[in-house]
Amino acid sequence: MRALRWHGKKDIRCDNVEDPGIEQPRDAIVRVSACAICGSDLHLFDGFMPGMKHGDIMGHEFMGEVVETGKEVRTLRKGDRVVVPFTITCGECDQCRAGNFSVCERTNRNADEAAKVFGHTTAGLFGYSHLTGGYAGGQAEYVRVPYADTTHVKVPEGLSDEQVLFLGDIFPTGWQAAVQCDIQPTDTVAIWGAGPVGQMTIRSALLLGARQVVVIDRVPERLAMARAAGALTINFDEESVLDRLRDLTQGKGPEKCIDAVGMESHASRSMDSMLDRAKQAVMLETDRPHVLREMIYVCRPAGTLSIPGVYGGMIDKIPFGAAMNKGLTWRMGQTHVRRWTDDLLARIADGQIDPSFVITHRAKLEEGPALYKTFRDKDDGCIKVVLTP
Repeated sequence: MRALRWHGKKDIRCDNVEDPGIEQPRDAIVRVSACAICGSDLHLFDGFMPGMKHGDIMGHEFMGEVVETGKEVRTLRKGDRVVVPFTITCGECDQCRAGNFSVCERTNRNADEAAKVFGHTTAGLFGYSHLTGGYAGGQAEYVRVPYADTTHVKVPEGLSDEQVLFLGDIFPTGWQAAVQCDIQPTDTVAIWGAGPVGQMTIRSALLLGARQVVVIDRVPERLAMARAAGALTINFDEESVLDRLRDLTQGKGPEKCIDAVGMESHASRSMDSMLDRAKQAVMLETDRPHVLREMIYVCRPAGTLSIPGVYGGMIDKIPFGAAMNKGLTWRMGQTHVRRWTDDLLARIADGQIDPSFVITHRAKLEEGPALYKTFRDKDDGCIKVVLTP
């Protein structure tokens, strides 16, 4: 089969590899009908996530048709259409029973290595380094899905691939980011980053009843897409984020602040951002936390910081004293995908939202390597890429 594989920093290739097979009785094999390039994939492309190995198959946002199942799979059969969550879940451990699927205790087959880095293991994740299990990803023609009886979302008839594909990651990620804020009808919600996750977060915050949503970015196409949803926008290349947010909140600051950027944040003419880049270059810091600093500074006292943006290692110069003294609540984590998908699938079917609005580029799998760079550089108006094997 063909698959997109990681061969080092900024080196993704479409290779021919062996087809996957059933390895465990709870496995299924899925023929991929659609997959996407996610912003989190760019952290691998840019070389910021540890644990990648030469030849790893990329991709954690995908769906398709079940073509084979292991002998212990009871909830799936050949021919079922499924979206596959990026978090692999056993459904039986304490964390899964509590709905904390992204920290499933059983599915990371490299749990000891993950615990050394994070203190405890995460769940296994598709296509996302050997710290999260080293599982082959979904930017391929076929995928082995472990724990398939609990790691899937069945797709009802009448919904297209493009309507439901993003249930595997960016839609529930944006939804969780907004839900973590406990949004009230009087709230201003400020969202840093108008990429795919940011776009889903905007619409989630509005569906959950926010009075005002403000989005910070600098890419014109992303800002236009945010305005189309009803958000106010701030281009951080053209105006002060802090001053504008104060003006929009009568000097009080937003009650809820969401970091939909993560470890590769950018800033214009910012001393802290320049220092972060210098520290990264000499390995004194792994991630760039400019957005976190800005959120802490501008958030209203007793407000909430929600962090769906991915961080992978060490960050520096965080004004934690400000966060403590302002009484800010921090909520963060990889997405508990299956906690949200039944509700979100119903909202799609009901016509409340069609997540396919975010797609700007559609291509064949073999065009994926070039589109990684297009997406990373935000060229050609690129906001979201969907690939069809």
